[in-house]
Parts: sequence; C-alpha cells; structure tokens
Amino acid sequence: MNRRAFLHGAAASALALSLPATARAAPGPRAKSVVLVHGAYADGSSWAEVIPRLQAAGLKVIAVQNPLSTLKEDCDYARRALGTMEGPVVLAAHSYGGEIITEIGNDSKVSALVYIAARAPDANEDYTALAKQYPAPPASAGLVKADGFAQLSEQAFLDDFANGVDPARARMLYAVQGRISDQLFTAKVTQAAWRTKPSFYQVSKLDRTIDPNLERFMARRMKATTIELDAGHLSLVSKPKEVSDLILRAASFV
Repeated sequence: MNRRAFLHGAAASALALSLPATARAAPGPRAKSVVLVHGAYADGSSWAEVIPRLQAAGLKVIAVQNPLSTLKEDCDYARRALGTMEGPVVLAAHSYGGEIITEIGNDSKVSALVYIAARAPDANEDYTALAKQYPAPPASAGLVKADGFAQLSEQAFLDDFANGVDPARARMLYAVQGRISDQLFTAKVTQAAWRTKPSFYQVSKLDRTIDPNLERFMARRMKATTIELDAGHLSLVSKPKEVSDLILRAASFV
C-alpha cells in the first residue's frame, strides 16, 4: 500500500470512530412498515398529519390505540400491532409511548426507534425520579384525578400540553384525550432497546410537559440522531412534516 492510500484509509477510519454508532452503521434494507405509539392524554388521532406523509412514501403504517391502563397492557397492544406488520419495522413514539418502544423494541423485526419528545428510560430506571432532577413542567400542575384515573384540565391541555397547536385542533384533541390509570407510571421498563437499536430523537424546545433539557439528556445518553424543533409537546401535530421527515430518515437509514 502506498503512503497516500495508507493516510486516506487511516483518516477514514478515524472519522468513522468519531461518529455516533447510529451514524456509523452500514445501511441495510429500507424499512417497509412503521408502528406509531401515542402517549398519555392522547390517542392515535394525534398522528393524523404524520400518517399520510409516511404512506405517501410507500410505508405501511399502523397507529396503536393504547388503553393507558398499565405499561404491560400498553406493551401488549403495541406488540400485537407490531406482529401484524412486515419487517423491517420502525417504531415511533410520542411522550409516554417512548417507554413502550423502549420495552418492546428489541424484537427482531424492529430496525430503528424514533422518539418524539418522548420518555426514554433505561432498564429498571425510575423515570419519575429522573424527571425530578429537572424543573417540574407546567402541565403537571393541571392533572385532575378521579376514581383511579387522571386527565389534564382543559386549561392545562390547551396551554401546556398542546401549546403551539391551532386552537380549534387543540380543543378537538382535548375532547379525545386518553384518561390514564393511576397505575400507568408506576412500572419500570425491563430492557432498553435503544442500547442496541439505531435511535432517533426529536427535542421540543418549547415543551411544557417534559422538560426540554431532560429530552436532551435522554437523546445524548442513547447517542441518538437528534433534531430540535421550535415546538411544544405535541410537535407531531404542530410540526408534522419535520416529525415525518425524521421517521422517514430512520426508515431510510436501516
């Protein structure tokens, strides 16, 4: 090998080692399907502006309707949806849904994980304790509890959960918000799929439901390919193109 070829190869190797693992991985087959997982205080309709963009790109898409009762039951719903899809499959989740894809994402069908302003705990980590290391987000003060379930008050939903969303659309989403069980946030994930799967993260800089710096911490920890948007927590509603583009990037990457 001549000196020029040797130096070129050494430089390329050094560059590859400096990149995140998700960026270094060799491209594989393009994903065929996407499973979308909504978060708490929401339902599958929160993906309404994202779904047609993914379908237009040729992807098969399903949006899970989580019962929001326990993490285990929500994971069972997501696994059933995943089981119906042809692989490779990208799992994309918003908010609390990030716990679900973190738990089930080691399935052999899954080629990448996409977190949209989402929780991304480590295995057996107490996410509530982790979140308490950051300022309490305004939305948490608007919880209304009754009969073992909770929802956001209308003011908290419109001002803090759906900030940046068209007001008429925000009121519609408030009407269909998913009520959460008191047991929903007590369980811990038993595995962290982001430790082995290529991961992508979208930080919402104007988030009033999860502290943006907590989102940045989780994205850095998983070495995710990360974008930041001038959006509130419901970025999948207020910035559907950008969110769709990140999911498409994950689908093309794998």
